Amino acid sequence: MIHTQTGSNRRILTFPAVNPCESIAITTLVDSLLQLAGEILSFKPKDFSTNKRSVKETLRHIQSLVIFFEELRIQIRVGSISTGRSVILSLSELHVIFQKLKFLLEDCTREGAKLYMLMNSGQVSAHFRALTRSISTSLDTFPVGSVDLPGEINELIYLVMRQTRKSEARPDRDDKRAIDSVYWFFNLFENRINPNSDEILRVLDHIGVRKWRDCVNEIDFIREEISAGKSHVEIELLSSLMGFICYCRCVILRGIDVDDEEKDNEEDDLMMIRSLNVDDLRCPISLEIMSDPVVLETGHTYDRSSITKWFASGNITCPKTGKTLVSTALVDNFSVKQVIQSYCKQNGVVSGLKGKKKTVVVESLAAEEAGKLTAEFLAAELINGGEEEMVKALVEIRILTKTSSFFRSCLVEAGVVESLMKILRSEDQRVQETAMAGIMNLSKDIAGKTRIAGEDGGGLRLIVEVLNDGARRESRQYAAAALFYLSSVGDYSRLIGEISDAIPGLVRIVKSCDYGDSAKRNALIAIRSLLMNQPDNHWRVLAAGVVPVLLDLVKSEEISDGVTADSMAILAKMAEYPDGMISVLRRGGLKLAVKILGSSEVSPATKQHCVALLLNLCHNGGSDVVGSLAKNPSIMGSLYTASSNGEFGGGKKASALIKLIHEFQERKTGPVEPVLERERFIHAW
Repeated sequence: MIHTQTGSNRRILTFPAVNPCESIAITTLVDSLLQLAGEILSFKPKDFSTNKRSVKETLRHIQSLVIFFEELRIQIRVGSISTGRSVILSLSELHVIFQKLKFLLEDCTREGAKLYMLMNSGQVSAHFRALTRSISTSLDTFPVGSVDLPGEINELIYLVMRQTRKSEARPDRDDKRAIDSVYWFFNLFENRINPNSDEILRVLDHIGVRKWRDCVNEIDFIREEISAGKSHVEIELLSSLMGFICYCRCVILRGIDVDDEEKDNEEDDLMMIRSLNVDDLRCPISLEIMSDPVVLETGHTYDRSSITKWFASGNITCPKTGKTLVSTALVDNFSVKQVIQSYCKQNGVVSGLKGKKKTVVVESLAAEEAGKLTAEFLAAELINGGEEEMVKALVEIRILTKTSSFFRSCLVEAGVVESLMKILRSEDQRVQETAMAGIMNLSKDIAGKTRIAGEDGGGLRLIVEVLNDGARRESRQYAAAALFYLSSVGDYSRLIGEISDAIPGLVRIVKSCDYGDSAKRNALIAIRSLLMNQPDNHWRVLAAGVVPVLLDLVKSEEISDGVTADSMAILAKMAEYPDGMISVLRRGGLKLAVKILGSSEVSPATKQHCVALLLNLCHNGGSDVVGSLAKNPSIMGSLYTASSNGEFGGGKKASALIKLIHEFQERKTGPVEPVLERERFIHAW
């Protein structure tokens, strides 16, 4: 069987067909043509929402060619046909055409692409027309006169040639009418006018988008196309389509039920709000967020386009290590690509565009105004709608606030925050959780932070109340994440710290066995943010008992590397202060940090925080701590390894720590040894 490209990773309306090799046996070629034809005929006209007439015509031609291929296969097997080069050439061309037709039919029925294919029905028709006429060209080269086939088969070939040569595939009349309606909707949006819902339903019914879940699929597809880096004209249309279909989902098709509601599981997305350094997602060569990360044999990751240019310039070394490569083979780094995609989705960033912040719908006026109309509708539903309408609006707000900074801004401007804050005290556990998730997402918006906190900080106290007394674990987890975002503002960080239950509530999540790693990380990065943005919070964190909790947590070895990294980062920050340093040392923090630094099972980021912790302990603990550290035979090797790995910024700190140890050892062997004041003596180990 001839290998053909699969459509799984193929961009829509691209047809990467594979040419059969010149030496292929004719029996193999005919068998493959029949299989391809069978796959094409498995598509049924009822499965297509647009270009139905072109589809029917194409399937009719393929059915006729199947009769020809089957008869040809019979004649070849009985040896009554001598096949020359012209026969192979003609059939090979048909094989390529069949592959492209299969791709085109797949695109016409692709899940989530119905609206996109409607708006591109002119281009789709042109593809049908070109491919259908190519069938005639290929059959022209088939030597009908020199191949002994039955007369009715020859007549069939001539009939298909005449029909395909005259193919005039055009967009269907109903498709044109639907397209005109969509552009009319765009015009209404631009003038802040809500379109007639019946007219919208007519268009949606025409393309087969009849349920809330159908809209979700359309949105996911359009978002992927926007992220693919299209031209400005294409992006403008895609943005308008995104605004339109989001409006349809929220305002027109509001039939959300328990089974339909998105199961995005914010726990997975909240993993992205940890202390992720966006620089780790950038290509070391271009310094841009990678769009197609690949790995070299050295284990380092680069963007495919950048490393390809590096090799094309005559370099055969790894740019980061300088090591000469045995092979320049590139292996897709799917795990990094997944992280980048999640990060971009969560933060509204389009990868491969120099990390520029882009929202999914601000490239056209129609999309912008549609977003505002959608936000105003949802805000009104929270205030004036019944219980069912309010719940549906909450779900939509929860989803939209995750989509982009643009939607977050629209919803804040529409006054959604104030309504959500009131709903936080709902006795309905599900309602409280959904409202808290929306608040958490809106806390990423600058204006949203101000609205949430309130003039007197009352909003912060309400979130802390949910943090401690929320009906569900998920609600408390979202509250912790919201505090992280809000604490990025210095004044709010101070106000949160001053709320007596805030930091203890975060520490309880970290300590509790009822929460998974995702929840613990939300609490940890909130604590870390409170420390970073308001130094006075360090004594509150210390008083909440965070040091023994974190040391016990790390010692348990039952947590992920991410939790370990966040814990060590907080301990390093606490060790910047004398009282924090003493607390860490008295509970065995020095020995634990050395152990983790020498481990081969932790990430470079975790080791970076270990180095920072050790350096702060030495700076504040004096020569007795440095001396205790110098006694460990493995420490220098671990530090030299860390200093050579500057990928996570730990190289300079490791070098500084090495210098401290060397200076201590030189002083120790000299004539004068410094005397440590009695009150500064600490048992480091």
